[in-house]
Amino acid sequence: MTSMPFPVVAALIVAAVVLLVLVVVLVVGFVTHRISLDSPLIDDDEDDDLCDDTAALLSMLPTTSIVIDDNDDVVRCSPSAYRLGVVSDDAIAEQEVLNAVHEVRQSGGKRQFDLTTATPERYDSAENRIDHVETRSVHRPNWLKVTVGRINEHFIVVLIADVSEAIRFSQVRDSFITNVSEQLLGPTEALAKLADSLEAGNLDERQVMDDARQVKSSCSKLNHMVSDLLLLLIRAQEPITPSSANRLNVMEQLRRVAERLEPLAAQSKVQLNVAGDEDLVINGEADQIDSAVTKLMENAIGYSPANGTVSVSAVKSKDGEQAVIRVIDQGVGIAKKDQARIFERFYRGSSQSERTADGVGLGLAIVKHVALTHHGDVSVWSAPGQGSTFSLTLPLAQ
Repeated sequence: MTSMPFPVVAALIVAAVVLLVLVVVLVVGFVTHRISLDSPLIDDDEDDDLCDDTAALLSMLPTTSIVIDDNDDVVRCSPSAYRLGVVSDDAIAEQEVLNAVHEVRQSGGKRQFDLTTATPERYDSAENRIDHVETRSVHRPNWLKVTVGRINEHFIVVLIADVSEAIRFSQVRDSFITNVSEQLLGPTEALAKLADSLEAGNLDERQVMDDARQVKSSCSKLNHMVSDLLLLLIRAQEPITPSSANRLNVMEQLRRVAERLEPLAAQSKVQLNVAGDEDLVINGEADQIDSAVTKLMENAIGYSPANGTVSVSAVKSKDGEQAVIRVIDQGVGIAKKDQARIFERFYRGSSQSERTADGVGLGLAIVKHVALTHHGDVSVWSAPGQGSTFSLTLPLAQ
């Protein structure tokens, strides 16, 4: 066996010693926490991420958090930051937030402000699926409280508290008070007017008849609202349990409602067309389904122009597991800003017609709750000037 030249042996010994020293340094560094997986010896770019303690702290915060580096790139953020419309494609999407980041980076301290954003369309439907209710092609408004501060010389953190639900609740409460007050005052004012006419003594038969008609109309609206509230708050709360006792033929339900609303359609000069699959059967509470379909048809008639057509259909879904009831009108359509909220209680859109001006904003909320209690969905497609299509999707009978 030939021996290796001395220079080669010396080089191998030196390499072995260097390797041993490097291993010792790494081991000691890990043990003393002087070296971590984020250190320059492992990663050439120490600015790409946060230390573990900071990252863990941010992950435990109940608020939405966003971490931004020196180049204004988002290096970490909560998934909700995308849904709230603050982050898009790993960059800050709101200029007001970016301006605050620059101010804090330059001057230190923190910035606090309120911000209103819109949920991007691709996240909106996914969010609404939580309630099994969809609205398509809409933006959902978000009301946020934003705090911007500095973590260290490299990173800025943005903390976001979403107060949207509190604001929406406040809006619903205010709408409830306003609408109920109006409906309660209507009969009272009409009765007072009739009483004045009778008390005056010089009875004008036509005036008395007009006042009595107004009393009757106001009482009818009040009764309608009370009935809707009872359905919404009491009857349409418990989920429907499928059984042989609650099987309903869909087309029979649709024709029954259409026949009842035919006088209203004729008065509005609107034609009602009903067609669909005669074999569709669902499990449901007949009165609730009747109420939901009635609300959809009444709205379609109310928003349709004279000589317009309202089409009502029932078909099986593509997967063959659901019945899809569609109510299509040729009305003015629903503004995009209203579409995200039309299923909220007491919310009324901006495009009211003379025939819908007296509503209180409960109709579509009832449709939504009936859909939920029947394990189904409700969705809307609409465009200004192109009418609206409401789809009530219900599981077929088991």
